[in-house]
Amino acid sequence: MNLSRRKVLRVAAGVAASPAIACAASAETYPARPVRLVVPFPPGGAFDGLARPWVEQVKPLLGTMIIENIGGGGSSLGAAAVARARPDGYTILLGGTLPHVNEVLLKTRPLYDSVKDLDPIAGLAVICVALAVHPSVPAHSLEEFVAHAKTHAGKLSYAHVGVGSTPQLIGETFKSLAGLPELVQVPYRGAGPAIADLISGQVAMAVVAVTAQSLEFHRSGKLRILAVSSPQRLIAAPELPTVAEAGFPGLTNVQTIGPVAPAGTPRPIIEQIAQATRTALAEPAFRQTLSESGFEPTPDTSPETFRHALESDIALWAPVVKALGLRID
Repeated sequence: MNLSRRKVLRVAAGVAASPAIACAASAETYPARPVRLVVPFPPGGAFDGLARPWVEQVKPLLGTMIIENIGGGGSSLGAAAVARARPDGYTILLGGTLPHVNEVLLKTRPLYDSVKDLDPIAGLAVICVALAVHPSVPAHSLEEFVAHAKTHAGKLSYAHVGVGSTPQLIGETFKSLAGLPELVQVPYRGAGPAIADLISGQVAMAVVAVTAQSLEFHRSGKLRILAVSSPQRLIAAPELPTVAEAGFPGLTNVQTIGPVAPAGTPRPIIEQIAQATRTALAEPAFRQTLSESGFEPTPDTSPETFRHALESDIALWAPVVKALGLRID
């Protein structure tokens, strides 16, 4: 009777331990199939422009990643899809400042809790935004644009990449600092459509991320970048003044971009993707590629440093959102 009872207890213990064993085995063999990387904007913007070279760089370490662009809601739709996904490492988000800040600070009916529902993996790079105008606008500086806008009150508009996005926050802050309450905001689903309408003259100004694409349009004369929000001049475009140099230091801002996973994703998988990212960023050629595209690589990255950066972003924007009275829904 005692032997039989011991056998039963051993079987029960084995059953109880099986999920942990399965989890460990999963972490050891990960990834066993392609990973889905959700980019929460349409092609043509900073997130998409960063996702594609990163996917190629980590392919030897993480295998195939399939990029899926899910735009809308200023990144909310794509981020929400990942927040609700199975936390097994096979669906991750290229997230960062924008998907974290807008849902926490701006939404009255958030689709997800960015702090509780998403686990940061690693910061990949930081980016800044450009304040750009159509070539027909008679302004070659922010000061000249402000003067032009005041003489055409109510007739000009600016584009941004979505309601609740960092470009919208910077655009609305610019309006407040410059005294341009009648500069109309026009939200788009991403930078690609916003830039297309700026080039075609549908809007006078756009606030979009600095990327290789936006820099090329500037150099070809299809749009004119007046200033960038980085603290220092860009390595990729040292001729462009910063917003501080242009007289608007309150617009200085960078945002972090990097992969995040659904909350509860096993820690070994989180660490594996983070290590692959650090290995990629250790390659000088890859860092140079990012720098030349307007990104600033963040090689000393970890889940903890990325989480801290995102928490700092929320703390930074909270008083700004309150002062501007911005709410969505």
